[in-house]
Amino acid sequence: MPRFARAVALIGVLLLSQSVFAQRLRLVADAWPPFTDATLINGGLATDIVSTALARAGYASDFEQVPWARALMGVGDGRYDVLVNAWYDESRTQLGQFSGEYLLNRVRFLKHRDDAIDFQNLEQLHDYPIAVVRGYAYSAPFDTDTQLQKVPVHNFAMAVRMLAAQRVRLTVEDEYVARYYLSRESVTVRNAVEFLPKPLSENSLHILVSLKNPEHERIVAGFDREIARMKADGSYARLVRQHGM
Repeated sequence: MPRFARAVALIGVLLLSQSVFAQRLRLVADAWPPFTDATLINGGLATDIVSTALARAGYASDFEQVPWARALMGVGDGRYDVLVNAWYDESRTQLGQFSGEYLLNRVRFLKHRDDAIDFQNLEQLHDYPIAVVRGYAYSAPFDTDTQLQKVPVHNFAMAVRMLAAQRVRLTVEDEYVARYYLSRESVTVRNAVEFLPKPLSENSLHILVSLKNPEHERIVAGFDREIARMKADGSYARLVRQHGM
C-alpha cells in the first residue's frame, strides 16, 4: 500500500476510535435503592433501565456512585454525562437536558394493618403522629404543613418498625423504596403494615444529560426512543420484574 494511502487509512482508524470512545457515557447517581445502588444487580432498577436503553441507542456506559450534590455538580461541569435519577426541576435545565419520563415515583403513606385511617387530604391526618426521615423531601404541601405531627427518624427501617409497634400511626415513603426495605424486614413487621390507596405525590423520573456533552440532544432522543421500544417489546417489564418490583 502506498505511503499516502496508509496514512489516510491510519487517520480513518484513529478518527473511528475517537468516535467510538466518545460514545462511552459516564453515568452517575447517588445511593438510592432499589433505583440506584452499586451493590445491587446492574446498579439497581433505574441504572439497569437507563444503561440498557442507552446501549440500544448505541452508547456504551460506565456507572459511578457518588453523593447527590457531587453527582449534580458533576453533570453541570461536564465531569459526568448522564445523571441517572433526576426529578424535573426548572433550575436543573441550566445544567442538562431532561429526557422524557422513564419511571414514576409514587410517594405513599403506610399505616398499621389494624388501623382505620382514610386519606383524601392532608387535613384528615393532622391528628396522627407520622414518622418521617429527617431531612427528606416528600412533597411541597406535606413538607410545609405545620399542623402535621411529624416524628423525625433516621431512616425508613426505623419508621416502619415504629409503625408496626404502633408507636406512630403513619409513615411515608416512595412505594418501590418502601417495598425494597420491607422485603428485608421480619415477617412480623411486613404483615403489620399496609399502604394507603391514595398516593401523597407522584414524581416522574428522568435522566439529565449534561449540556457540556455536545451530543446531549441526540443522546436524549435516542434514550427516549429506546425506552418506548422497550415498553412495546416487553423488555422494560422484564427488567422491572428482574429487580423484584
